[in-house]
Amino acid sequence: MPAQSISLSGYRRALRFIVPYWPRLTLILLAGIAATAFGLVQPYISKLLIDDALLKRNLRMLVIVSGLMFGVTVLGFALNIFSSYHYVRVSASILFDMRLALYRHLQTLSPRFWASTKMGDVVSRINNDIAEVQRVSADSLLSVLSNIVFLVGSAAIMVSLSSRLFLISIAAVPVSLWALTHYQQRLAGRVRKVRERSSDIGSFLLETLLGMRLVVSSNAEAREVERFRARNQGFLDALMSMQLTSFLAGAVPGTVLTASTAAIFLYGGKLVIDRQITTGSLIALMAYHMRLLAPVQNLMGLYTNLVSGGVSLSRVWELFDVPVEIAERPGAVHLNNSRGEIEFDHVSFRHGGNTVLSELSFRVAPGTICAILGPSGAGKSTVADLLVRFYDPDGGAIRFDGHDLRDLTLSSLRHSVVLLDQSPYLYQASVRENMLYGRPEATDDEIREAARAAAIHERVLALPEGYDTIIAERGQTLSAGERQRIALARAILANPRVLVLDEPTSALDEANERAIAETLVRVAAGRTAILITHRPSLARIAHQTVVLSSNPSS
Repeated sequence: MPAQSISLSGYRRALRFIVPYWPRLTLILLAGIAATAFGLVQPYISKLLIDDALLKRNLRMLVIVSGLMFGVTVLGFALNIFSSYHYVRVSASILFDMRLALYRHLQTLSPRFWASTKMGDVVSRINNDIAEVQRVSADSLLSVLSNIVFLVGSAAIMVSLSSRLFLISIAAVPVSLWALTHYQQRLAGRVRKVRERSSDIGSFLLETLLGMRLVVSSNAEAREVERFRARNQGFLDALMSMQLTSFLAGAVPGTVLTASTAAIFLYGGKLVIDRQITTGSLIALMAYHMRLLAPVQNLMGLYTNLVSGGVSLSRVWELFDVPVEIAERPGAVHLNNSRGEIEFDHVSFRHGGNTVLSELSFRVAPGTICAILGPSGAGKSTVADLLVRFYDPDGGAIRFDGHDLRDLTLSSLRHSVVLLDQSPYLYQASVRENMLYGRPEATDDEIREAARAAAIHERVLALPEGYDTIIAERGQTLSAGERQRIALARAILANPRVLVLDEPTSALDEANERAIAETLVRVAAGRTAILITHRPSLARIAHQTVVLSSNPSS
């Protein structure tokens, strides 16, 4: 895709984030134009200083011109500070809105997306790519208007002073623009490659740091260091290639433009000698010429930045464009005072081209425990994912209190049905904060009651700071059983009508399994529980059992 189309399409889509800020942006742009206008006047004031004050030895005019220069400089400086400060503030707010919208969109994506996507690449796009867009917008976009205004204004004043010198001044511009276009066509691809190599490093670090125990126990440290070195070298090669192209894109056109300065010196000096223009006019023309080069070169650099930002934007839009599989239907029902009846009605589900569930039917009465048994790969965890609408079935229907799950609001469904995964996730936070995650408004008494129900209260009190003890990332400072019980207490505290437990004893020994089983019987009292397990011994506590086949099509 050409660099121009990457930038234009990406920035056009960004307008929906910019529009809410248009009143503030209008004020900022007006202040920027005024600051540019004050800067545009300064070289002309130097002409007045030389021709009307110094050469005529007019002290009164010297005082007037000096005061005028001071006033114009101070006002321009103040307006520049105002416009730049507030523009950075607005641009940061716009990019925060974009990052927040992307984060919300990611929350709606199904496990199918996360299973096929590198986490490091997603983090790189949310963090690095949007940060690059913010850098471009903060450093560049305001400059576009001010440089254009300055360029047009300088050209108009130069024409009024000497049209011939103006033509010499701009003669090299077409050649510079051709050189810019030539290198920019290559720059977008180089920028994208740098972004991709950077996300490769992020993905590698996430994978190997999370798996550091395996790396060390497998004696693979040296091998992983070499893999890390190779990814860093790939990033360095891509970065240097981008830097060289970016340098040539700015240096070659700039060098061509600067060469015209010598022609201005020569021809302008001859016009002064021939008394066709004044000395002050030549000095003003030279000042405008040098300032004419600056906005042209700045606009060339801005174009480079806009291409870089456009590449980053395109990577962000790729995440925005991932379709949402699970969405609320218009007029979805908000579930109140649920009973907890679950019904699978000829449910079929396919994943990756394979049939996971086929024509599955069963009903769970309110307030009972239903065990879902079956070997690995039989679709037990899929049942759990379907119950909280991580996925929708390809055929049939799942009903909650007689309502198709697809007809319920997601918030009310996930308030009524809580899933406890087989590997529960704990944040690096206190025990209390981890338990409160599903219901932040719960009281300390309710926290302790939930912990007692999960048989973890006494163990928590034995920790160094009790409920204020900070748990390590992913709960690594706790045993598997303790992690499971804290997660269970968190689920109890949320007070769901239906509790779905996916392999709650998979990481426990026989003694701990018995203890958890006794806890589950106590916890399930008064609510519906779906107990997903491959252990028949645990299924004994259930009121009914559904056995899944490893070959659902049979």
